[in-house]
Amino acid sequence: YGIISNTAGGYSFYKDAKLRRLTRYRYNNIPMDSNGRYIYIKDGEETWNPMWKPLCTELDEYECRHGLGYSRIKGVKNNLEASILYFIPQNAQNEVWHLELKNNSDKQKQIRLWGFVEWCLWDAQDDMTNFQRNYSTGQVEVENGHIIHKTEYRERRDHYAYFSSNAKISGFDTSRDSFVGVHNGLNNPKVIAEGECKNSIAYGWLPIGVQQIDITLNPGETKTINFILGYAENSKENKFNIDGTIVKDKFYDVLSKYSDDVRILAEFENHKNSWKVLLSAYQVKSPDPIIDRMANIWNQYQCMVTFNMSRSASLYESGIGRGMGYRDSNQDVLGFVQMIPERAKERILDIAATQLSDGTCFHQYQPLTKKGNADIGGGFNDDPLWLILSTTAYIKETGDKSILTESIGFADIENSSATLFDHLRISIQYTLDNLGPNRLPLIGHADWNDCLNLNCFSTEPGESFQLAGHIDNDRIAESVMIAGLFCRACDDLSELMEYLNDNEKEKYY
Repeated sequence: YGIISNTAGGYSFYKDAKLRRLTRYRYNNIPMDSNGRYIYIKDGEETWNPMWKPLCTELDEYECRHGLGYSRIKGVKNNLEASILYFIPQNAQNEVWHLELKNNSDKQKQIRLWGFVEWCLWDAQDDMTNFQRNYSTGQVEVENGHIIHKTEYRERRDHYAYFSSNAKISGFDTSRDSFVGVHNGLNNPKVIAEGECKNSIAYGWLPIGVQQIDITLNPGETKTINFILGYAENSKENKFNIDGTIVKDKFYDVLSKYSDDVRILAEFENHKNSWKVLLSAYQVKSPDPIIDRMANIWNQYQCMVTFNMSRSASLYESGIGRGMGYRDSNQDVLGFVQMIPERAKERILDIAATQLSDGTCFHQYQPLTKKGNADIGGGFNDDPLWLILSTTAYIKETGDKSILTESIGFADIENSSATLFDHLRISIQYTLDNLGPNRLPLIGHADWNDCLNLNCFSTEPGESFQLAGHIDNDRIAESVMIAGLFCRACDDLSELMEYLNDNEKEKYY
């Protein structure tokens, strides 16, 4: 997955923004939106970025267009037009930067450019905290100018990342200090000022990926370069070549596949068509075309974004403090079940697997491991009920009642045996077993009404900002919101039992 801004800021990760972060991004930084997918261009004495940042050279023209799963950024300076298409092909583990350079002048241009990424050492939280270790662990391999990030590959990992292109390379750098300089920034890298890469190899410290490329453009001529940034895994039995270098077969397969412009543009068409198919499952027609566009395109696109990432990663959610929310992910199912019902089913079962045998749930889980986040824990008493809403929505959409008999154990009992319906039943019972003095559900740590999280009962730094839970030993803090949700869940279960011709359970719920 990738997050990208209008100036190509952002970062990339594989499945999990915390545990498989590919590139670094700096939150709460000066200037804002620092680090991304950058291309530096040197045209004569002028250096600039098509995406404006990080050099911030004034451009003659600039344009950014965010589409469905892709972004186009164009910059023009001194009659040199640079247009970049960023996208992740369908079912791929890499992103493509398709760069087009056009000389709109009447003179030949000698261009030097640099593609830049900065590697994250996989675990994003550890990467930004454990400096005493991380300054010694960064590792790369460079083979024919192709840059492979392999930190911890020998010791404990079977995966690597790569950054390369289909162009002839005139230089490279993998050490940030060599490329940027110790006292410089990405807005004035040392190599850009001096004009030549150092061919540095990072041994610890701060590994990056930079490729230097020289291009000649005749008047009116257009040339393309395809950069690829991606992730690959090897089996434990096939990690190393005889000479000790890592096995890169999967990387070279990707490089070969995306070296050809025709193939890349075909992949892009396939990418766009896949979105047409997804969106075609649900379409509305109203008197207002703006409403139609919102409902038929951008709202559904947002629902797919939340399916992929829930609230785990964005340009203000760092991707390290939380994973996939139990409540959030159940709610998300309601928005995308009509587009991808088979994946909605998989998501529901993943969520249910993080429920405990007493009915409580891990409030969040990591998408890579699909294990509950013990640091956050549970005790959010509305969480269990949302599983009922997502499950019944799935059955209403598909008619697939077999999901109820899917075997899915409880997170706190190894090799436990239960069905999804057992989880729904326990969710109801948990609420009934946790009622307050007014026979309303206890709130626990919090319900969905985040406006109540006002530090009302915190007296010491570091205490929970949630409303109750740790202070509600007398079990008196109740939630009207959970009561309403409980009624809705019971209504849904009653309808489901009617559909299943189970009159006894229909009356009970």
